[in-house]
This record gives sequence, C-alpha cells and structure tokens, in this order.
Amino acid sequence: MALFRRTKPALTTPLTGRDALLADLDGVVYAGSSALPHAVESLDRAADSVRIGYITNNASRTDAAVAAHLTSLGLTVSADDVVTSPQAAMRLLATRVPAPATILIVGGDGLVDEAQKAGYTVTRSAEDSPAAVVQGFAPEVSWTDLAEAAFALQVPEEEGGIPWISTNNDWTIPRDRGVAPGNGTLVSAVHTAIGRLSTVAGKPEKPIFEVAMERFGAQRALFIGDRLDTDIAGAVRAGIDSALVLTGIDRPKHVLAAPQGSRPDFILGDLRDLHEPYPATVESDGVFSVNDAAVRVVDADVQILSAGSSQIDLLRAGAAAIWSTGLMIYVFRVPELLYADPFHRP
Repeated sequence: MALFRRTKPALTTPLTGRDALLADLDGVVYAGSSALPHAVESLDRAADSVRIGYITNNASRTDAAVAAHLTSLGLTVSADDVVTSPQAAMRLLATRVPAPATILIVGGDGLVDEAQKAGYTVTRSAEDSPAAVVQGFAPEVSWTDLAEAAFALQVPEEEGGIPWISTNNDWTIPRDRGVAPGNGTLVSAVHTAIGRLSTVAGKPEKPIFEVAMERFGAQRALFIGDRLDTDIAGAVRAGIDSALVLTGIDRPKHVLAAPQGSRPDFILGDLRDLHEPYPATVESDGVFSVNDAAVRVVDADVQILSAGSSQIDLLRAGAAAIWSTGLMIYVFRVPELLYADPFHRP
C-alpha cells in the first residue's frame, strides 16, 4: 500500500507506472458548473502521459453532455472518455432483463439516453407493466416519479416482482452553493415505501469500474475521488489503486476515521499533488513519519511529535498511525491540529 511503508523507497508520484487515470467528477474536477482550483491544469498535464477516463455516479446527464461540460472548462474530452453510472446500470440490467423490454425510468436524460442506446423501451408509468425499474439522480425527479417506481415494485423480486436497479446510492452531491441531497436519498424514499433494496450499478459497486477498466484497456489504473464510502471503497472492491483528494465531500477527520476497505493509497490536498513526489510513510518504534511530520499512538492518545511543515504530511502520518492500530477512531483522544482543514472545499 502506497500510504505506509517501513522502509523508504525512491520517491515517485501517484501517476508513476500508470496506464490510466480514472477521475471522479463532482468534488474532484468541478463543483456544480465550476472547475475546482488547479483541477484543469493538473489533468491537462496528466493527459500528456496517461489515458484519462472520467467516471461519474451522476446519472442526470448524457456522456456527451458531460464531455461538453468538461471541454468548456478547458479539458479535451470526448463522450467515449466518460463512464457514467447509467452505462453501468444498463450493463447490469442486460444480465437480468434483455432488450427490447419496457423499463420504468426514474431519472433524467443521462439514464433515458443509455436505456435507448441499449435498445430498451422507456416508460414513466407503472401502468405500462415494466419489466424493471432503473432509478438515477436528476434535479427534476418528483414525488410522482418516486410513486410510480413504488407502484411498480410492490411485489418483492423473490416473490416474482421485477428487478430494481439504482445507478448509485450517494447520499449527497456537491453543488455550487454547497452540499445537496443525492440519489441515495431518493432511492431511500422508494425503499421506505416498499421495503425493498435496489441493486446498485455505480460506485461503490464493481460494475462501473469494470466498464471503465474494459473500455480503457487498463491494468495499472489509479482512481481518484473525493468520497471514502463510494469512490475509495469502490476502487478497493474493484482492486484498483486509489487516491482521495480533499476538494470535495470527505474531510481530514473522515480520513482519520476511515474503516478498513475505505482507505486510499494516496491522500492529496488537490490535483497538483498527482505530479509531486509522494513521500513514504516510515514507521520506526511506533512513530509514523512523513517528511518532517511525526505521529504516534500511545494507549488512548494520538500524539503529534512533530507537526512538520505541511498539513497534508501531518494528516498522512496521523492516518497511518491510527489505521495501524486496527481500532476505530472513537476510542482515541485526537488533537485538533491533526484534523485541521485548510484544504479547498466547495
């Protein structure tokens, strides 16, 4: 794992030896319609040496619309460079219900477009006896849409009911004005009504990563995201190295508390760190050091022995020290300096 080593190897960047960089969008490249600081120039620089794919759980837009948005920000992106959760949902649906079956869509243009490209007939009404329900985020999704899904899903699948696939279950989504409810809240509303759980196609499940790795022919990819519970957990499940960037949802305190299975290989302040030598975390007699930052855990106390000259290095050292214990963070007394948060967020 790149975050923690007992001996210090030659320094490399997170991009060293990669054949693809897979980047989440919301909270990594942009928040709402605006590019995040340093994102565009850092990705443009990465594109000189590695294939970049853009991976999004947001189902509201088509791949072409996402590509156009990224291009307007200054990146060079085609629709083929964009992997969406609706694409993963259609791949998953094809294993359960073959086209040209009629499916009930709860969502926006991104989901409708992929369903039609896959050969399905789209309806918005449970009265059309759909063979499946596929649900994804769109700002215009209303109570009526959720009700139609609930009507279609009254019978549990194990009792002969139809499949229910959700593109993703993200609870929140970054917007220009802050953090807003995501698709997970809408899926939860239907779940509350019918008592069923959906099958998820997007992060943190594997289908969306499988689509991306296959499309880009990648063997040594790095996935970069801003959420531990979807981005990093999904990359871990898919066996892909991951980097968490602190420009979106999850903050330093979340990093320190990350459970096994949701811990990134790299922790980045912003995307400029993709191109910087990534310092090894070196352990000696229970002291975890990253450059001039050093942290150890003694009983219930997390102790900062040296704050060092970089907050990101202090966070990296603290995360390695806490994670090495195998214990959850709530059993420790953690100094506030360790989870100070000077990093940009939307």
